[in-house]
Amino acid sequence: MNFDGEDLSHKALAERLAAGETHVFRGCDLTEADLWGAPLAGARFESCVLEQTDFRKADLDGAVFTGGGGMRTRFNDADLIDVTFTDVDLSSAQFGGALLTDVSFTGCRMIGAALTASRGTGFTVTRSNLTLANLGGCSLRGEHIEGVRFDDADLSGCDFTEATLSDCRLIGTRLLNTTFAKADLRGADLGQPDDAKLRAFAGAVINQTQANAILAARGITVL
Repeated sequence: MNFDGEDLSHKALAERLAAGETHVFRGCDLTEADLWGAPLAGARFESCVLEQTDFRKADLDGAVFTGGGGMRTRFNDADLIDVTFTDVDLSSAQFGGALLTDVSFTGCRMIGAALTASRGTGFTVTRSNLTLANLGGCSLRGEHIEGVRFDDADLSGCDFTEATLSDCRLIGTRLLNTTFAKADLRGADLGQPDDAKLRAFAGAVINQTQANAILAARGITVL
């Protein structure tokens, strides 16, 4: 079923969507739309308004989101396998309890998004803004992470083992029990070094400039 430019705001849509079909939403307003438990496998959302849209418990396997977005979209307990988000505003989006497997976020605005308590094998993120986001306990093990802003984000308990961070920022980031073993941080802005960061960065690879900044913060001058 195709929806083109329709105002679907505040409507209950799950019963209108037949299982086994591919549903396409183009330029639709889905503000506070109720898609709880909806069969949306393979669905496409192109430049749609997703302000407080409710995707809780929806089957979104293989779905594609391009452009558009909105504040506080809810994906709690939804199935998101092989889902792609490209240039989507996911500010304050909620993913708690969601199954995230092979999900990719590219060019997304994810300020204040909450991915903690999500399940599955994880996700990749590229050229996105995760300022103030909560990724507590998530695994980005072995990932190549490029152009991501983690400023003031909560990365407590995250696993970045053997990950590569390129053109990323970790300013004001919370790193309690975060692991960067064998991670390559030479292309990242590590922000102000403190004890918590130094513990998290144990075993990581950094460059000479970063090392000098760490030593300088402890009153040690390298000549």
